[in-house]
Amino acid sequence: MDYTRQTAYSDPRHHLARLTALPDDVNGIAAVVRNLVVHYRASGLPFSPARLAEIDSRWVDRMLDADASRFTAPLDAPRPAEQRIVGCCRDFTLLTVAALRAHGVPARSRVGFADYLDEGFHTDHVIAEYHDGARWVAVDAQLDPAAGFPVDVADVPLGSGGLRTAAQSWLACRGGDDPSTYGVGPGHPIGGSRMIGQYVLTELAHRMGDELLLWDTWGYTADLADQMAGRSFEDAWSHLPPWQPVELALVDELAELLLAADAGDRVAEEKLVVRYTEDPRLHPGDAVVCHSPRGVRASVNLVRRTSTMS
Repeated sequence: MDYTRQTAYSDPRHHLARLTALPDDVNGIAAVVRNLVVHYRASGLPFSPARLAEIDSRWVDRMLDADASRFTAPLDAPRPAEQRIVGCCRDFTLLTVAALRAHGVPARSRVGFADYLDEGFHTDHVIAEYHDGARWVAVDAQLDPAAGFPVDVADVPLGSGGLRTAAQSWLACRGGDDPSTYGVGPGHPIGGSRMIGQYVLTELAHRMGDELLLWDTWGYTADLADQMAGRSFEDAWSHLPPWQPVELALVDELAELLLAADAGDRVAEEKLVVRYTEDPRLHPGDAVVCHSPRGVRASVNLVRRTSTMS
């Protein structure tokens, strides 16, 4: 894939000039992104329902529309935390990826579990990755490098101690790791093998240019949407059935291919493209069901960019 090209999700559209005006270095871009986005949960700030709805903005141009509705100053001008775009790790990442692509830098998002956010726990996370001409470098744009995290947030290793990709996490648990140590956070009901497997599918989607929300269901996981209906986001996840043998085989296959592709196996990369393109269970097509943690369930038409509450 050509990771210098914007996707339907990262395309800033009418905000392109605002992104190209940003610094062309990764650290400078990450600093601006932290000035633009505030985490809906980790910040500890209260948000009105209208503001909280920004976590489902999905597309970069809509995120920047929200910023423009409150600020006319350039993107690098200071924004008070409570007036920033309400989002999550996926949004810090997608804005970073969009800005890098706007500067012609190959960039993509990586989905997995971080070892550096909660001691002794693998916390679900999304970070950016860019190619510096020699190798892929992972950067956690959400975190301030001066905050003292036990990892270089400007060069996060993919694996133990850094970000374990969803594929790495899945295969580690298939090999004996405790899946209960993977999830939203220690003591949080969302986690375990069901979430890790779902994130393998999300990792694949992001790699293929469909940078979906972390709470979207589609294709192979469409049945999850029905099982979640009528329940809170947390309660629905706790009642999902375990993976069935045919499902395990599929996720095993995809995880192995993702790891091989990361290691430079071009055949594996090509197989992923073919599998994703040809198997309607793996890609979102024209629609997803969004089961947002803000308590709203909606059917989203990705072509028309409309949603219907359900």
